[in-house]
Amino acid sequence: MPHPDTTQPPHTSPASAAASSASRDQHRSPASAASRAPHPTPGSAASRDQHPSPASTASLAPHPSPASAAASRDPHPVRRPAPGGTARRLPRNPYLRLFAVPGTRAFTAGNLIARLPAGMFGISEVIMISAAYDSYALAGSVTATGLAASAVTAPWVARLVDRHGQARIAVPAAAVAALGHLALLLCAHLHAPAWTLFCAIALAAATPNTGGMSRARWAHLLRGDAAALHTANAFEQATDELCFMLGPVLAAVLCSALFPEAGALAATVLFLTGVLLFASQRSTEPPVAARTAAGSPLRAPGMVPLLAVFLATGAIFGSMEVTTLAYVDGPLAGPVLALQAAGSCAAGLLYGRARRTAPLRTCLAAMTLLMAAPLLVSGTGSLLALAAGLLVAGMATAPTMVTGMALVQRLTPPSQLNEGMTLAVTALLGGIAAGSATAGWTADHAPSPALGFVLPVTAAALALTLCATTGVDRRARG
Repeated sequence: MPHPDTTQPPHTSPASAAASSASRDQHRSPASAASRAPHPTPGSAASRDQHPSPASTASLAPHPSPASAAASRDPHPVRRPAPGGTARRLPRNPYLRLFAVPGTRAFTAGNLIARLPAGMFGISEVIMISAAYDSYALAGSVTATGLAASAVTAPWVARLVDRHGQARIAVPAAAVAALGHLALLLCAHLHAPAWTLFCAIALAAATPNTGGMSRARWAHLLRGDAAALHTANAFEQATDELCFMLGPVLAAVLCSALFPEAGALAATVLFLTGVLLFASQRSTEPPVAARTAAGSPLRAPGMVPLLAVFLATGAIFGSMEVTTLAYVDGPLAGPVLALQAAGSCAAGLLYGRARRTAPLRTCLAAMTLLMAAPLLVSGTGSLLALAAGLLVAGMATAPTMVTGMALVQRLTPPSQLNEGMTLAVTALLGGIAAGSATAGWTADHAPSPALGFVLPVTAAALALTLCATTGVDRRARG
């Protein structure tokens, strides 16, 4: 939305003439004021306002006020020119406009470094533990314990972030989580008893929700601009997809090229470094809201049905991943799965440029249809056909997640935004765990691995049904 050019001189009116006269009186020396005060010239204020000189215009500029400071955070400002220059408007590209807001590039860079390990820890720890103990079952149990512990602790960490601020909580929480990952690495390297692995991974569950904190910063900086916030949410979702595309590949390369613990070690260093860089950007950190008696965001009308939709949506991702791994059953499974994330990343960026957003039920209906693509091509036995099907299926993921997270932001009180978004992520993780377990059982007992591709379609249809029957989409938009 274009904004008025604030660098132009004000229109001449009685009010503006009086204001400019008062401004000149504030900057006039006592001597000159006294010499001119006894002999006022009628209309002189108006005549000076109609024909200001550049020097006088500069000298009459008002002092910055809280209102002008707030306006400087406008997501679509007009850059003020240097003296004698001309104003330069921001780019028309909505993503470039996002990063014209002061401070956004710095906190995004730090947050990206902190989020990349999210796609590295899982596969790194599976490789590390299986290599040390020669047991994929133990590795799977340890990582599952970590997910379960995170589901319990993450909302509490997010609540502390809302109450005390991002930097004050995220840094110590990240330090505790890093110690947990390093302890797990040492236990595996020293071949410690298996129970120590479970203790270490439980300590790592203190990990703060870096993606939620980044979205909270965008919501603070872009408050009142729904279009810009939609673009920011789309960018955040594309960032998630990028991390889960690059993270597993980077982890696998490090573990195979260096030593089994290299992936986990690099992920820990990147995570702690990224959180420190992100937390150091205090100018964009949302202020701590006054504590209220609102209770948990779960009490917000419509939040529980929306979390149920997220739970079913997570089952889509978990079942699709395990079914694809069982179907491909080889080293190409990773690159093939990455195509699904690539399709989601591209669709998310395009969706962020859209002027109008789709309702959540429309996104879920599209996801139900597109998730059928891998099922339809799996009968051909062609790996290329499956890769194309996953690319198409992924195109519904990011728009659905962007729309769902936007609903969470609308339903959650601003003072509890981090906790609300963390609850949504927790529901997703629960759905991923349930979908993965169901798909694993299906892969072991079904006559053909291709039958597992029925599960993502079923989970998508369930999410659509929950959204339609509960009316959470209409309730949040209303």
